[in-house]
Amino acid sequence: MSKNQQHALFSATRRLLRPLVRILLRNGVAHGAFAELTKKVFVDVAFDEFAPDGKKQTVSRVSAMTGLTRKEVARLHELQQTDDTSSQARYNRAVRVISGWMNDTRFHDSAGKPAELPVSGQPHSFDELVRQYSGDIPTRAMLSMLVESGSVEELDGKVRLIRFAYQANPRDRWAGLTLADDMLATLPQALQRGMDQRQALQAIIDVRPDHIEALRALWHLAEQRGDQVAAQTYLQRLHRLSPLDREARDRVH
Repeated sequence: MSKNQQHALFSATRRLLRPLVRILLRNGVAHGAFAELTKKVFVDVAFDEFAPDGKKQTVSRVSAMTGLTRKEVARLHELQQTDDTSSQARYNRAVRVISGWMNDTRFHDSAGKPAELPVSGQPHSFDELVRQYSGDIPTRAMLSMLVESGSVEELDGKVRLIRFAYQANPRDRWAGLTLADDMLATLPQALQRGMDQRQALQAIIDVRPDHIEALRALWHLAEQRGDQVAAQTYLQRLHRLSPLDREARDRVH
């Protein structure tokens, strides 16, 4: 990665972290606890998603990737996650599976839409989709999660995507934070397909019409481009979805 790319990535990361850190500070979470959490996430992602093709991930390789010592990697990898963290990991992987189905052309039909997939035993099956995008969750477990959430249906050995989102437990008071995960899962793939930033954000809105963060970004982009009609449209939609949003409310009234 070039220095310019690294600078842009770090700048974007700081902007993403600010609202999250604001929430953590308001709820009494100190830096030490957050730092420990980020190390655990680095290790988990390295183990789950960055193993070499056909090989098992190792402590030494993860240590080299993350910059953590092998002792620290081993400790964090063996650390049992809480039920909440495990639920969040399952949620994130379900989001990645649906995002992959939406954006990976290998799993599309001739019209460029998410295809109806055989469960297993054929090229470009649901089993292959899950292996590509869910980490170590078994195919049947992922299928059950998506069926229970109303995102897919299984019929005659085939799986069909019927809702282009995975709904978290609505009783989770922090479920709104997972909107950002949808964007982070979808945006890089859309950009890799040659879309510009506006097109990539619009693709997210097509999948999640209620995605407030993507809608807000589209609103600001339209204003920067001087497209007042589009900006007003996005602003009105944002205000309807989030009527207590102070910035949107002030601009509408």
